[in-house]
Order: sequence, then structure tokens, then C-alpha cells
Amino acid sequence: MVAEPATILIVDDHRAVREELAFALGYDGFTTAEAADGPSGLERALTGDVDLVLLDVKLPGLDGLDVLARIKEARPELPVVMISGHGDLDTAVLAVRKGAYDFLQKPFAADRVALSIRNALRTSRLQRDCATLRALADHELLGQSAAIGQVRGLVDKVAPTDVPVLITGENGTGKELVARQLHQKSRRNTGPFVAVNCAAIPADLAESELFGHEKGAFTGALQARAGSFEQAHGGTLFLDEIGDMPLPLQSKLLRTLQERVVQRLGAREPRSVDVRVLAATNQDLQAMVAEKTFREDLFYRLHVVRIHLPPLRERADDAVALAQHFLAAATARNGLPVRRLGKGAAAWLAAQPWPGNVRQLKNVVEGAAVLASGTEIPAEEFAAVGVPTPGALAEGGTDWFAFEKLDDFRAATEKEFLRRKLLEFGGNIKRTAERIDLQRSNLYKKLERYGLK
Repeated sequence: MVAEPATILIVDDHRAVREELAFALGYDGFTTAEAADGPSGLERALTGDVDLVLLDVKLPGLDGLDVLARIKEARPELPVVMISGHGDLDTAVLAVRKGAYDFLQKPFAADRVALSIRNALRTSRLQRDCATLRALADHELLGQSAAIGQVRGLVDKVAPTDVPVLITGENGTGKELVARQLHQKSRRNTGPFVAVNCAAIPADLAESELFGHEKGAFTGALQARAGSFEQAHGGTLFLDEIGDMPLPLQSKLLRTLQERVVQRLGAREPRSVDVRVLAATNQDLQAMVAEKTFREDLFYRLHVVRIHLPPLRERADDAVALAQHFLAAATARNGLPVRRLGKGAAAWLAAQPWPGNVRQLKNVVEGAAVLASGTEIPAEEFAAVGVPTPGALAEGGTDWFAFEKLDDFRAATEKEFLRRKLLEFGGNIKRTAERIDLQRSNLYKKLERYGLK
């Protein structure tokens, strides 16, 4: 894949300066756009279709330093190079503090401008790459189960291609992680990765979110905006929870996938896009096709290759490996002492049903890491953080509904309640009794009855 030329936005109130810079940058292979004042420059910078801004300090309508501050607030990743004919050291220092990459004083040589732009673009690209690598390192697809090995094999085989992939699995199994790995191992890994949660977009904004809009296309469209397809041009678009996409929007998505063009709301002409689409769902799309709630032609368009992520309860050994990874990451991130799995922890972690899958496991491990009383975290401290789920007690995996008599059920739940409260207050009987509104003598009797120490 050949990278698109970078688009440089030139914001200067002098037409001659804009034309001179546009000519020189065009000769160097850049694409340029222009704005003559602060407000229009800010609007264009925030549409998402520029890679760097050359910004004059003195501008009508809105001062250049104010434009810089607003750009960095909305798009901190967008590099900005300031230019000025009246620059001084104080202004330059202030601009850099506000987030400018460089400060160039007029008159300047064209090669000096081009060098600054290339350096800024290179630095921006490296920063994005480092952020991506950090994210991947923190969310590596861990586990030694045969199921996860099969997922890794499919990712390695499919990633270098451009075929659409449908990723299925329960919530919290890591569907977005698989999508990101498909992107990182593809030929598009230098392009953007754009994730869209179809379930989280209001129906009346979904079309604008995906395909963009022009200024004035509808009430509240105060400026033009590139949609997710345009933002992902040259890279990967991940459509999470695709089963929640409204039917009318499904037909427009199908047209985009077939013709590789998008049409912004309010626009007269379509725009070509080069995007690989990955989709994910926790629903049965084939059943939805039968129920006429999901388009059959769109289903087959997305379902060229399917990667299924099994729930964590079906790969118990992976739960322990994941917990060890999350524990190391949590202690490092929070500045805590090194902690390890203690007595019974591995068996407890492997025995849990984990209805929230990897996401729930990560939260439980991080909570236990923060609240741990020592360097080794035993099973009961993990259980104290975990929330009991229907069908299972935190300790021992006992079925809540296996008891035939109500008294037995009450005794089991009371024991678990007292055990957790004791852990919460570090075994302090007085504080525990006060918090649960029970006399200490009665608490001692109950602890003796249930064998709790």
C-alpha cells in the first residue's frame, strides 16, 4: 500500500505567503489547504483531514496562539508549526509550551519549512506507533489453551490480506484486541485504526458518524466533519457490536463496502475510500438474518472469515496466565510492591465462571493487587474483591441454588457475608461488629459456628 501524501494546512492572513508556501510544499510532494483567518483555520484543522498545521501567530478573528490551544485540546496528536513575522523568544517559548512542534520566523527559506514539517510528521508518527505498541503490550492475546492457539493462527494467516473478518464472542472476551492485532500485522499498520461502537451511537447520528457531513447538513452541523470511513482511509475500520446497527444504515454500509465510496450528509459528490473493515458481535447474526433484523447480503459481505473467541470459562488454564499478567501490570502501573498469586489463588481463579470474561478478571485482579495485605495474594483476597455471580459462591464454586432448604441457603450466604466483612476490616472483630450492627459476642458465636477465624 502506498501512503497518501501528507496534507498541510496553511493558516495565514497574507495571500502571498499562503501561495508561496503552497507552491514550495507542492514541489516537495505535499498536498496543501489554506485558511485566511483564525476561525476558518480552526474549523478546517478540526475536520480531521489534515496532517499538520502551519499557523501564523497574528491572525484576524482569533489569535494564532488561541487557535493552537484549541487544536491541542481537540486533537492533541495533530502537529502544529507556528510561523511569525514578529516573533520573539517569549512568543516562541509560549507557543512550544502550548504544544507547538516548532516556531519559524519570517522570512524563512522553503527548505527550512519543509525540514521542520518532515521532522514534525516523523515525530508524530513515532508517537502514534509507540502508543500503539504500548497498548498492544498491555493487552497481549495471552493464554496457552488450544482455543487461543487457534485464534492466534487465524490472526497470523488472515492479517496480511484485505478480506473482511467477523469476530464473534461474548462481551469481554477481547474482540477489539483481535481486531487491533489484525491491523498491526497487516500491510495497513502504518495507517489509522478507527473503532466505532455501533451500539453506543444514537440512531439519528449514526449516519453522520460513519459517513461524515458537510457544514449545514442538519441542525447543529456547524462545521464539516469527516466520518469514520474517511478517518480510517488507508487503514482499518473496526465496527464493534455490528448487530446493533439500524437496518436503514445497513444498506448504506453495504453500498460503501461494494463501491468503496462514501457520501457525506449534504455533499453532492461521493469520496473514494480505501479501508479494510473488521466487524464484531456478541449476537447470532445468522438468527437475526432469519428474523429479518439483519441484512443477509451484508452478513455474507462481512463474514468472509470468522474468528470466534471462546469464553474464559471454557479455557480455565488461561485465566491463571492472564491473572499473572494483569497482576504484574497493575502493580507496575500503580507503583505497588511486586505481588504474586498466593495460597489457593490459581485454583480459585481457574474455578470461577467469569461471566464478564477477561474484562471482569482484569478488574478483580487489579482490585486485589491494590487491597492486598502482603506480597502474596491468597484465594480469599481475590474472592473478597470479586462480585458473586448467580449460580456460584465466591469460595469453592458452590452453587447458590443447590440448597434444598432455605435455612441451609441462609447459613451459606451469612457465612460468606461475614467472611468478606472480616477481610474488609483486616480481621478486626470490633470494627466488623460495629459496621454490620451486631454485638461482638454474637459475632464471635457466628464465627465459631461457621469455622471462621
